[in-house]
This record gives sequence, C-alpha cells and structure tokens, in this order.
Amino acid sequence: MRTLVPRLRHHPWVSAVPAGFSAVGLLLAALVAAPVSSAVADSGCRVDYAVNQWSGGYTAAIKVTNLGPAVMSWRLTWTYGGDQQVTSAWNAGAAQSGKAVTVTDAGWNGALATGGSADFGVQGTYQAANPTPGDFAVNGVSCGGATAPTDPGTPTTTPPSSGCGGAVICTGFEDQSGTTPSGAWQFTAPDCQGTGTVTVDTSVAHGGGRSIRVDGKAGYCNHAFVATTADLSSVGPVYLRMWVRHTTALPAGHVAFVSMPDSSQGGKALRIGGQNGALQWNRELDDATLPAQSPAGVAQSAPLPTGSWQCLRFMVDTSNGHLDTWLGDQQIPGLHQDGVPTADIDQQWLSRTTAPRPTGLRLGWESYGGGDDTLWFDDVAVGSAPIGC
Repeated sequence: MRTLVPRLRHHPWVSAVPAGFSAVGLLLAALVAAPVSSAVADSGCRVDYAVNQWSGGYTAAIKVTNLGPAVMSWRLTWTYGGDQQVTSAWNAGAAQSGKAVTVTDAGWNGALATGGSADFGVQGTYQAANPTPGDFAVNGVSCGGATAPTDPGTPTTTPPSSGCGGAVICTGFEDQSGTTPSGAWQFTAPDCQGTGTVTVDTSVAHGGGRSIRVDGKAGYCNHAFVATTADLSSVGPVYLRMWVRHTTALPAGHVAFVSMPDSSQGGKALRIGGQNGALQWNRELDDATLPAQSPAGVAQSAPLPTGSWQCLRFMVDTSNGHLDTWLGDQQIPGLHQDGVPTADIDQQWLSRTTAPRPTGLRLGWESYGGGDDTLWFDDVAVGSAPIGC
C-alpha cells in the first residue's frame, strides 16, 4: 500500500519586482539580463510534499507554487527530522549535508510566473524513521505556518533486494543459464533480422555475474533484441532504469537500442537511441524525433559515454504524453517533453497529441544505415514510480 503525505506551506519567498515592471515584463527582461536579486515580497508560496514509502526507502513528489511576483530561479531547503538520505532527484538538483537538504531548479523550470509551479522529486533511504519535514524555505525565506501532517501510516511495501522499489520488472539477469536468453527474456528481431546477435554474458556485468550482450551490426533492418515477456500495458506512468555499456560512439545515422511496442501507434515502437552523435527519442509511426535534429536541438541532448557502465533513466507519462530522460542523475533538456512547445526540441514531436502507451520492452540494436556497436545491458527495472540508479 502506498502512503501519501500531503504538506502545504504558505509564506513569502519571491524576488521583488522592480517599479514599472509587470510580472510578465520581468520574465521577458530576465531572458536577456541577469536574474533579479532575491528579496522578500508581500506574497507567498506553497509546497506540496507527497511521500511514497516502503521499508527502508521512499520517494517524495514535490510541487513548488509561486503565489507572488515572478522569480527567475528557486532554491528549496528543508531539514529532515529522521535519518533520511537523499540518493537522487528528478527535474531538479539535490544535495544533502547532515540532515539539511537543498534542492535547486533544473534551469528549464526555474522561472515561475505568478501562480506558476514546478514539479520535481527526490528518492532516498532511511533506517529508523521517515517523518515529513516541517521547515521548508524557498530562496532563503521560510514557508512556515504549516498545518499538521496527516498520519503516514505503516509502510507495507517492501522493495526487491536490488532496490527496484516494487517495480514490475527488476532483473540483473542472474536467473539466465547458458548463453541464449530464456525464460522471461527472449530473442526477437522486429520487422526483419540481420547478422546481429544477443547472448547472455558472464564475463562483463554491472552487478552480479551476468548481463545481456548485444553485438549490433550496421545495415538497414539489422535488428537484434532481447524482449521481456512481461506485459506493461497496465503500468503508468512508465519509469525505466537500466545500466548500459557500449563500445562505439553513437553515429551520425539513426540507431536505436531500446524499443517499446506502443499500442497508441498500433503496435509500432517508441524508440530510444541516437542520431548525430547524441541520444534521442524516436516515434516509429511518423519518424518524429526528440529533440529536433537541428544543430541547436542536438546540442540540447547528450552523447552516451563509451567504455563504462552508464545509468539511463526514462519516464513516459501515459496520461499526457510527457517524456523525461536522465543520464545518471542529470536530466537531459533535449529529451524533456512537458507539453509546452520548445524551439528546436519538441515541435515535431508535438504534432501528434496521443499519449504513448508502451506494452513491452526490447533491449538491443537496430541500425538504419551505418553503425556497428557492442552493448551490454544489466540491472534493468520498470515500474510506475521513479527508480534511482
């Protein structure tokens, strides 16, 4: 059973608006000038803090709403009353010193007009207690005057030992025997098969002693994947965490290494891969990409480092079509789609308004021209809540 703990805070915390400026005017001016200095104004904020916890771990979905004049950036702080330790964050940056936590905006969600809000969250661990914090402050100004928290109840969900937090899929492939994928993971070649191969590897692994190795080959329609037998059609939103290691930099041509059958596309795939040397989302139905493959769009993405294990995390909101992507704990701006058109990123993607509905997961390699690569996948998890690295 999930436990939700809402908290509301009200108090001043915003930057003062200079005389002669409207809130909208300040936002526009700040795009071409230095951010305004932080000052107390006759206004306030609201912080919503909702906890989903299990024995030894938790996530907190947090929303900061600006009830005063516009601000160009925000910094939220609080002090934990228990022994909680933040391990990761999404849509924000987080740091902890002792019991004190500081969360800063991710850049793209820093500017808040009056009534504007930013949604983000943290994931963490605890040993003895996980009380809701009671001393929120934004930009150094207290958001005091809190109402008493509701009873969080008794945690009843125990995450898998690998830390997947009750995910539908949680595997390090340790149950695989032999070199051919079997059981819950089966070889597949969507559309057509070339010379690529998929094997269970016992010589390279992120955790434990096994991983999935994919020898991906160049050439159109050269598909080689391992697919889960799990049905993901009831999971929403979809959070995917995986560790991947690959040997060759992403090529200029289009490739994909994650493919999710999507019922909203009639079974065609929602794909994650690369193009022009950087990570991208691709929609098979109309070949839309996120980000747009302009120089400015590609610059908002990131390459996938070679020769080492990398933690990749993805989110697909099946209710509104929003997407997010993290390399480690860093969100990739060009792979963020929140429904608001952003130049050089999601204009093409937003041409289709139907939200994705992934029903499965395939890991492997497909090339549409040049681009050999050897990849390993390990410690894969899929669930309806954020899963940390």
